Amino acid sequence: MKRRHILKGITLLPLAGTLAPLKSLFAAPAVDNLQQLSVAGELAIGPNIFQSIGVEPIINCRGTFTIIGGSIERPEVRAAMEAASKDFVQYDELADGIGKRLSEITGAEWGMVSSGCAAGMKHVTAACITGGNPEKLIRIPDLTGFDKTEVIIPKTSRNVYDHAIRNIGARIIEVNSPEELKSALNERTAMIYIMAYDESQPGQPLSLENVAAIAKPHKVPILVDAAAEVLTIPNIHLQRGADVVVYSGGKAICGPQCAGLVLGRKDILMSAWQASSPHHGPGRDNKVGREEMMGMLAAVEAWTKRDHAAEWKTWLSWLDVIAKKLSSIEGVSTSVFEPTELSNRSPVLNVSWDPAKFNITGDEMAEELGRNKPRVAIGSDNKDGKTFINITTGQMQPGNEKVVADRVFGVLTQKRSPKKAATVQPSANLAGSWDLSIQFFSSTSQHMLFIQQDGKWIKGSHKGEFSTRELTGTIEGNEIKLRSVDRHPADAITFTFSGTVANDAFAGSVYLGEYRTATFTAKRSGFKIKPQEIVVPGGPPLAT
Repeated sequence: MKRRHILKGITLLPLAGTLAPLKSLFAAPAVDNLQQLSVAGELAIGPNIFQSIGVEPIINCRGTFTIIGGSIERPEVRAAMEAASKDFVQYDELADGIGKRLSEITGAEWGMVSSGCAAGMKHVTAACITGGNPEKLIRIPDLTGFDKTEVIIPKTSRNVYDHAIRNIGARIIEVNSPEELKSALNERTAMIYIMAYDESQPGQPLSLENVAAIAKPHKVPILVDAAAEVLTIPNIHLQRGADVVVYSGGKAICGPQCAGLVLGRKDILMSAWQASSPHHGPGRDNKVGREEMMGMLAAVEAWTKRDHAAEWKTWLSWLDVIAKKLSSIEGVSTSVFEPTELSNRSPVLNVSWDPAKFNITGDEMAEELGRNKPRVAIGSDNKDGKTFINITTGQMQPGNEKVVADRVFGVLTQKRSPKKAATVQPSANLAGSWDLSIQFFSSTSQHMLFIQQDGKWIKGSHKGEFSTRELTGTIEGNEIKLRSVDRHPADAITFTFSGTVANDAFAGSVYLGEYRTATFTAKRSGFKIKPQEIVVPGGPPLAT
């Protein structure tokens, strides 16, 4: 699995904003979990701390995703954080001590702890743009008059996390080839940013080695984002030519969730620390405490002492427990995938079946397990007439394997009637233009829909505040479901509308994935395109 890769299919992760039962996604409009929390009482410190405030915890069979907590901190990390909480310390002195110790442990020239991987990216970008000059630092994100204002990113490395770079005000320059990289380099280039996969791998046109060979003569630093990777010592990315590499503390390294690890050139990291809290400027909002700083150092110390082979063997044994139970069901197949790449490295159990035989898909299984107690987060997919779920072990805890085996076994062996493709005639013709009002948490946005209808099928376009995109959907009876995707470089927001039609209008909810749920109303618009004759010139214009 690639670093921070969002898998296809419906899983707990993109639906994490709701605790609604299974039917919510496939029938009724989505309801945000503010209305779905259990009855909450007084905070109770102990094993049921989340339940005490009405929140049900999750067995993590997905991996180190931030939205469900990343990773479980190592005991050494919690001990270090507890010890660090008992005294005061001067933060610059602490950063220097940690930087020196991280250098000794990892072999990097220097080290730094940030408030997360994205924060580390932000601080390094500020360092490369300002060169450690505080007069420039306090002017960010207004880069007027700056010498360095551009960051080059290969197109394959564009991702939602490069917001951290754009937050500094840098202009992003995309490149697709070594030739384009050479042409893009100039006196304004502050940095090159690369994700630690795909084109950054050896042998690819924009491998880290090739990028370094092009960038080094121009003295342009290279930042590698290795957020979910295991830590390599000596560091493989620094060896290949990177100047700085950033990791998430709360992923494979099992440090504090709100910490990041930054390794590389001391001069850049000193400027990056200058751009970080407690110093004022653009990084003050990314505060990292003494507890997280020492916890992150403890995580790296522990990484060098952990028996990684024994951990892997334990993970495989858990998958074996689950596989044996599920393999006893006729028609269910299991296989274990052992990844060798650095990112999200932990064994994965793949479970597959014929959805027509069991009358349930992997997507529906993920919903069932994720929404009902005991809650289990899994991945899902569909391919070649088979449906799949994926169980990732890296953040499972002892005893989870038995619960997961029982939960999946129970769902797969439950008797279900075959699904009938009922034909429900649409109750209305929605063809035409519609004024769409979307109510977000604290504002209302005016959009438009342009709809064509063929029976129950809908297509057309959705005009938002800044762009127009393709619209698809259905209307069955008075129930309407629509979807559009607002795509941008490194970003995409899916609008999933679910509602009902009545009195020549329709209304309901808009599911926005990680951005939770809004509501909408749509009324027919008076907007019409007036007919107009088109005159085609017979040649070049005689005037401009």
